[in-house]
Amino acid sequence: MQSTDFAEHLTQFLTVYLPAQKNASKNTIASYRDTFKLLLQYCQEQQDIPAEKLTMRMLTHDLVADFLGWLETNRNCSISTRNQRLTAIHSFFRYAQYEEPMGLANFQKVLSIPVKKAPKSDVPHLNTDAMQLLLSQPDKSTPKGRRDLTLLSVLYDSGCRVQELVDLKVRDVILTDPSVLVLTGKGNKTRRVPLMKNTATLLDSYIHENKLEKPWKSDYLLFTNKQHNKLTKEGVSYIISKYVTSARQVSSIVPERVTPHMFRHSKSVHLLQAGVNLIYIRDFLGHVDIKTTEVYAKCDTELKRRAIENAYPELVDSDLPDWSQNTSLLNWLSSLK
Repeated sequence: MQSTDFAEHLTQFLTVYLPAQKNASKNTIASYRDTFKLLLQYCQEQQDIPAEKLTMRMLTHDLVADFLGWLETNRNCSISTRNQRLTAIHSFFRYAQYEEPMGLANFQKVLSIPVKKAPKSDVPHLNTDAMQLLLSQPDKSTPKGRRDLTLLSVLYDSGCRVQELVDLKVRDVILTDPSVLVLTGKGNKTRRVPLMKNTATLLDSYIHENKLEKPWKSDYLLFTNKQHNKLTKEGVSYIISKYVTSARQVSSIVPERVTPHMFRHSKSVHLLQAGVNLIYIRDFLGHVDIKTTEVYAKCDTELKRRAIENAYPELVDSDLPDWSQNTSLLNWLSSLK
């Protein structure tokens, strides 16, 4: 069976263009791949178009728009997820228009589909008391508990993404003064983030306890599961949820649902509350654009209040007269109709 133009373009897009020309991370490629798996599923189930017969000509503006609507209504995807899928489709069609100029008009109609505006929600994070309670839950008397405490402490203290955490190698931990962690983030970009003394001490003990200090083990994974295989993002989520359950038995200040990314959000908000400049936090998190980092400043109303108090003198006197004692004024107000 001869392959369709869609199959050829998609294969080149995922296997050559994204990894070799755009230097996209494996997570980005996996996300884009999943988008097109859903698109093929939609075409098969809703349009009765099997994958082997799908062509670029069939991928019209209306079909793609209906697919996005199907994601929201049939699969109950959020607007944010819908927009992520659209980003992948836009990227593919921008690539395709240079590979197949004859389809330019059709491709540009798809590219004109706008991102849907979504209501902005607060950044979910834990306050310092809740984070401290959560980190106190692992049992330090057992090897598994010590592993979990080290893992959660690194996740919070470094502000890393969960994928960056599970990808960590022993060589990425540098415990000479100053202690730093080398993280590989989106687009395979690396950054070095400082570690606080307590986290560095935990890492040092963990590495020696598991005999990972040998030079020939430098490429070993830092954190593994009980089968000594690489931890998954789902595995990290499971570890967190286990300690959330125990922490909530102590206090309800810990939310019912805590995700790995909330550790990153929490660290960012705590840095802001401590007075760290937004530019430094941007570099710490590995953000390309400062606008991405500004979301943390917008979410913390207490931080805004303190900033305003520090910037402006108190002009309103709290010792105001009691107008209820002024009977003539009250009589005049009562006469107003």
